[in-house]
Amino acid sequence: MQEEISILIQAQYPLIYLVTSEEERTERAIAMIAQNKNQQRRVFVWTVTHGIVEYGQSRHITQHNTVSPEAAVQWVIQQKEPGIYIFKDLHPFIDSPATTRWLRDAIASFKAAQKTIVLMSPMQQVPIELEKEVVVIDYPLPDLTELNQVLSQQLEKTKGRRTTTETREKLLKAALGLTRDEAEKVYRKAQVKAGRLTEAEVDIVLSEKKQLIRRNGILEYIEEDETIDAIGGLEELKRWLKQRSGAFTERAREYGLPQPKGMLILGVPGCGKSLIAKTTSRLWGLPLLRLDMGRVYDGSMVGRSEANLRNALKTAESISPAILFIDELDKSFAGSSGSADSDGGTSSRIFGSFLTWMQEKTSPVFVMATANRVERLPGEFLRKGRFDEIFFVDLPNKEERQQIFKIHLSKRRRDIERFDIEQLATICDGFSGAEIEQALIAAMYEAFAQDREFTQLDIIAAIKATLPLSRTMTEQVTALRDWARQRARPAAASVAEYQRMEF
Repeated sequence: MQEEISILIQAQYPLIYLVTSEEERTERAIAMIAQNKNQQRRVFVWTVTHGIVEYGQSRHITQHNTVSPEAAVQWVIQQKEPGIYIFKDLHPFIDSPATTRWLRDAIASFKAAQKTIVLMSPMQQVPIELEKEVVVIDYPLPDLTELNQVLSQQLEKTKGRRTTTETREKLLKAALGLTRDEAEKVYRKAQVKAGRLTEAEVDIVLSEKKQLIRRNGILEYIEEDETIDAIGGLEELKRWLKQRSGAFTERAREYGLPQPKGMLILGVPGCGKSLIAKTTSRLWGLPLLRLDMGRVYDGSMVGRSEANLRNALKTAESISPAILFIDELDKSFAGSSGSADSDGGTSSRIFGSFLTWMQEKTSPVFVMATANRVERLPGEFLRKGRFDEIFFVDLPNKEERQQIFKIHLSKRRRDIERFDIEQLATICDGFSGAEIEQALIAAMYEAFAQDREFTQLDIIAAIKATLPLSRTMTEQVTALRDWARQRARPAAASVAEYQRMEF
């Protein structure tokens, strides 16, 4: 990235927009570019608090009357020597007609001069007047090489403390996705807490990393204790996932396999779609990041929602391989087609950005999305190639209901032989897995209130008192089944086998 910026400056590009939150790291990179023998230039930095100050000098005193953006750009135009002018956080002022006009005047005046303005901001906001002139670059987070420098500096501070190659690799990979400053802080914390940096301190780095991911408010780091075997039925879906448990390894690349893109799980509410996504992270040994689309939308400032999505996807890519989990996709993008009338087109732009990212991403981020209402999903999501596979999770059959009862009873009691599981599975025909669990919990509450152990009759009574979703929303469930019969792959092994025989 530093090389690309250097080329743009040498090619006399007048305006570069760097999207980054790492000001000091980016400043150092630009200062190194300015020291190049072929293009030695002075570097100046503008902030709204101190105006323009030359890089490396004290910023306690404003050297020029350049606090206002317009005056600062005017001062830049008047300079005769080659230079690089970094403007920090200009985005709140860039929509001002005066600021935009001065920037356009600066671009025109730079044609015969070796001067470049670099706009540095954590969010992208480019007025339409500057779109043809500006080059927008997302400055990447530190890679393993740069993190290795940070780790080496930290290790040098503890003389005599050495670490093995394997431990170093684990510490570096644990810090992927953090900024340079965040990595420095997390390594210091691990060293302060344990007195050294060894393999045992990897968990400290990871725990802090989870906090930093949660702090951004859009991505959530999810840890699931359950394994995929704790889900009753869905054997065809489980088999598909187990086949791809090594899909992100170097051995798979050497074999010639492409990296999996993602999967969409459709189905009746309460049938284990979300739990499948969560337990897959344990099966594959990958971190699970939940993208909360509700938090992506931010109407406080134009462009903030799009910036939120970009930052979230960038973070997910930086710690890849990882699983990006989007629950209830049908609610997240349901209104994208007509959003111009409701939110100024924000939903449409976010939807388009997400689709483009899914299509063009090269990083090993596996998207796992779930949905209940297929008719609300835009058609672009359902076309072939967007996901590796679309699975349909139907209501459990009798055999699967028996497995679900065994799983939930085993969690709560050791002596499950006293229950007639076949009878329970027969009575709760049309129940989802979640409804079976809630009926069991209701039976336990009934017995607990009477200070006794719950019995078969308590469970039967709770089942009889429950009206399942398949009966209250029969039309919706039937429509979903009809759609999925020809367009999705069944998650249940028995249905999948029947379809293969029919074919």
